[in-house]
Amino acid sequence: MESILETMDYIPMNRPVRSNIFSIFSGLKQFFFVDSSVHLHVSLQMWWGTLGTVRPFLPFDPVMDARQIYAALEKKSTDVMTLVRIITNRTNAQRQSIATAYNNLTQKDLGAALKKALSGPLEELLLALMMTPAGFDASRLRQAMEGLGTDEEALLEVLCTRSPDQLRDITVAYKEAYSRYLENDLIGETSKDFTSLVLAILKKEEINRQGVIDYQLIDQDVRNLNDGVSGKKSDPAPWIQILTSRSLDHLNRVLSTLEELKGEAVDKTIQKHFSGDLRLGLRILVRTIQNTPLFLAQRLQACMKKNAVVRGILVARSEEDLLWVRVEFRKLANVSLYTTIQ
Repeated sequence: MESILETMDYIPMNRPVRSNIFSIFSGLKQFFFVDSSVHLHVSLQMWWGTLGTVRPFLPFDPVMDARQIYAALEKKSTDVMTLVRIITNRTNAQRQSIATAYNNLTQKDLGAALKKALSGPLEELLLALMMTPAGFDASRLRQAMEGLGTDEEALLEVLCTRSPDQLRDITVAYKEAYSRYLENDLIGETSKDFTSLVLAILKKEEINRQGVIDYQLIDQDVRNLNDGVSGKKSDPAPWIQILTSRSLDHLNRVLSTLEELKGEAVDKTIQKHFSGDLRLGLRILVRTIQNTPLFLAQRLQACMKKNAVVRGILVARSEEDLLWVRVEFRKLANVSLYTTIQ
C-alpha cells in the first residue's frame, strides 16, 4: 500500500520569503508536510494520534515563545523566519497559549502586532494560524457571504465538513467576531430549498445511535430518498431531513443501498432530479459524507490558483486529516500536493 508521505527534499528556512502564497506554503513545509522519514499506511493513525500534519511541540514554553516573537517583531526589519519557525511548529492550542503570554508580556494583541508588521499572503496565513479553529471557520463563512454574491462552494465546504459540536462552536465564534447571527446571515444570503438545506446542516443532529446498525431505519431511509425522486416533481424534503440527521456510518449504508437500488451513483441521481444551488448543496453534502478527504482533494485540484481556498483547507485540516487529503490528491493528480503547490 502506498505510504502517506511522499519523499521530499529539505527546504532551508532562511530562503527569501516571496510574496506569492505558494512560495510561502513551500517555505512552511514543516507545518503542512511532515518529515519524509516518518512512514505509515493510510489505514493507521499517525503515531501522535492524528492524521494531521501538526503535533504538539515539546518541550513547550509559551512565555519563551512570546518573548522571541516580540523580539522578532521589534526588529527594524521584522524577523520573519523566527515568526514562521515558532507559529508553524505549534498546535493551535499552543498558539493560543502563546497569544495569551504575549498579551501578558506586552499588553498588546499578538494578532494586531502581526498584522502591523506583515503584509500579503504571509500576513494572511499567520493570522489564520493564530485564530481558534472555530474562529477561522467563522471568518471563512463571513468571507463567503461578504460583498456582491455568495460563494456557495466555500460556504458548503465549511458547513458540510464540520461535526455538530464544531458547528455549534462556529456559530458562537461568528456572533463574537461579527456581532451577527450566523443563521440570519445564511437566511439572507440563500433562498428557498437551499436555505432549508444550509440551515439543516448548521443545526444537524444525529438521531440514530452511534455504533448500532439499524437495518429497519436504513430500509426506511432508502425508501424515502427514492420516493423523493420518483414522482413527476422531486421532493427535496426527505433528502434534506435524512442527510442532516444521521451518523456517517448509517448514511454511507443508506447511500450504498440506494445506489444498488437505482443502479447509479447518488451524485448522478442528484444531478438528474435537482437543480441550482440545491443540487450543488446536496452533491457536496453527499460527497463529504462518502469521503471528506477526497472531496477536499478535488476542491484543491480545482482551485489551486485560488489562494484563499488553498490556505483555508491546509490550515483548517492541518490537525485533523491533511495527510489523508494528500493521499487522495496524489491519487487524483498523480503528483503530490506538495509538488503541485511548489
